[in-house]
Amino acid sequence: MSVVPWCDGRDGMYGWIWRHLPGNAWAKAFLSLVLVVAVVYVLFQYVFPWAEPLLPFNDVTVDNQ
Repeated sequence: MSVVPWCDGRDGMYGWIWRHLPGNAWAKAFLSLVLVVAVVYVLFQYVFPWAEPLLPFNDVTVDNQ
């Protein structure tokens, strides 16, 4: 039985990442920050430019009058 009634033993993706990072809490916090910065960098440098032509930003429904 869990100590916390709403916790069923599954802490999700972030808990899994936290448990698998090496070091103490400060090192884990620093590595987590590095991971977040790396993900944001990859998104802005590679994923968003790739996806931009596929998105309908230029398909407007307002007429020029």
